Amino acid sequence: MNSINETHFNFPGQTAFYKGKVRDVYTIDNKYLVMVVSDRISAFDVVLPEAIPYKGQVLNQIAAKFLAATADIVPNWVISVPDPSVTIGRICEPFKVEMVIRGYLAGHAWREYNAGRRQVCGVQLPEGLKENDILPEPIITPTTKASVGHDEDISREDIISKGIVSSDDYVKLENYTQALYKRGSEIAKAQGLILVDTKYEFGKVGDTIYLIDEIHTPDSSRYFYLNGYEERQEKNEPQKQLSKEFVRKWLIENGFQGKDGQVVPEMTAEIVQSISERYIELFEQITGEKFAKPDNQNVLNRVELAINNTLTQL
Repeated sequence: MNSINETHFNFPGQTAFYKGKVRDVYTIDNKYLVMVVSDRISAFDVVLPEAIPYKGQVLNQIAAKFLAATADIVPNWVISVPDPSVTIGRICEPFKVEMVIRGYLAGHAWREYNAGRRQVCGVQLPEGLKENDILPEPIITPTTKASVGHDEDISREDIISKGIVSSDDYVKLENYTQALYKRGSEIAKAQGLILVDTKYEFGKVGDTIYLIDEIHTPDSSRYFYLNGYEERQEKNEPQKQLSKEFVRKWLIENGFQGKDGQVVPEMTAEIVQSISERYIELFEQITGEKFAKPDNQNVLNRVELAINNTLTQL
């Protein structure tokens, strides 16, 4: 199938190229970023050997939809989405924190709580909660953006006292994060979903703060199905999730968790197609829209042409 595994474009004015786990990012004239969301897939910090058709398009289009739906709350980096798998935007100086917000006690916050800690990133949590319970109010649990290794939890006080973000800017980031999460939760609810937790990244150009990167995708957010949530909580049953957890589950069942000496199980054509179909399901559930597969043409040629056409107009 016609998927984007990697790109090797050379655009007019190109000044840098960065290949991430999933994204290929081109810098143009030190002014614009061209982000190609490839069909590579990673789990347990490992990029798997087979690309997943349409995965990049799913993530890019979900992010584009939510960025457009929140532009009245905070300006964002996007200038153009010239292709289903591409976003072009302005370069911002990123803040060195990720703003994680949680409305429910799940994932990392639950693991901390279950280990007996009642403070996460300086935020006090009440006694008597169980996994996946709704929190009294959404909490912001920021992490530092590590250039090497894993991101680490940090408190609001440490961010300000260490000068990572100025006090004035940090208050704005918190306000934006709360408002974005509220909007994201409302949109999710209309689709029969719960936005459990998510993360936002921000940058600055001059004095203006911009929302950057992706938002509300299954790679950056955790969703539960709204229908049956309360019954499952009452019975202490696991919540039905909408995320890429199914990929991790398949890997674990086949003896792979990214540890030394472990080999990625064979990704047959059937497995690749089933993962692709699940990503399309994610798109349709989160957006409420029918997924449109592009015409069956050479995907790399299509992407390159769309980018070049847009760059000539900037």
